[in-house]
Amino acid sequence: MVFHTGLILLGLFLLILPACSKASAEVQPTSVQSPPPKIECYFSPKGGCAEAITNEIKSAKETIFVQAYSFTSEPIAQALMDAYKRGIKVEIVLDKSQRNGKGSKAETVATAGIPILIDSKHNIAHNKIIILDSKILITGSFNFTKNAEEKNAENLLIIKDQPELVKKYTDNYLKHKEHSEEY
Repeated sequence: MVFHTGLILLGLFLLILPACSKASAEVQPTSVQSPPPKIECYFSPKGGCAEAITNEIKSAKETIFVQAYSFTSEPIAQALMDAYKRGIKVEIVLDKSQRNGKGSKAETVATAGIPILIDSKHNIAHNKIIILDSKILITGSFNFTKNAEEKNAENLLIIKDQPELVKKYTDNYLKHKEHSEEY
């Protein structure tokens, strides 16, 4: 009898177990996770850095903040001027060497109406960043120059879905903008 009762209990347990598993699966809370950060990397020479930058600039909807040590890239300058013509707010903070630097695109973009500031507070303002729409960060050793794209060994990161990191870079950009002077 004990054996028979044990079999009956085992049978009931096996019948109830799938229902319990299903019920517990249905009441499990689901967590909403942010998408993982999207990070693209590029290397020069001839690794597509300038093209990646211009593509991101073309996709900007509201703002583009640029900090550059050296700025001689015609494609990047043109993309920034095109964005400005589309109504995007564009601001650029450059190292003091770009005020009269050979090949500097400062005058070209300033003539197009883009505000240019010169950071002469530091020995060298060596930042190389672009912040797009407070959402995308472009940074790395890549100078915004023709030589960086064609001859130098440099790197570039395009970082998306990292709002806290973008905010830190934006805060740093604003700090440098504050002490910079008009071009």
